[in-house]
Amino acid sequence: MAETITFTMVKSSIGSTEKIRATLIGLGLTKLNKRVTRKNTPELRGMLAKVNHLVRIEEV
Repeated sequence: MAETITFTMVKSSIGSTEKIRATLIGLGLTKLNKRVTRKNTPELRGMLAKVNHLVRIEEV
């Protein structure tokens, strides 16, 4: 498993539930096409699994 993970928000959160919006903010994704790199942890993987329809994931 990679040590870090990079992900990009590719779809808007408009029309999503409050939980999904809060998850995106927790991941640091506030704008469309914003790219974030974080340490790969099980907690982060769970958050990404919840919003996988809105983000593109690239392992580094």
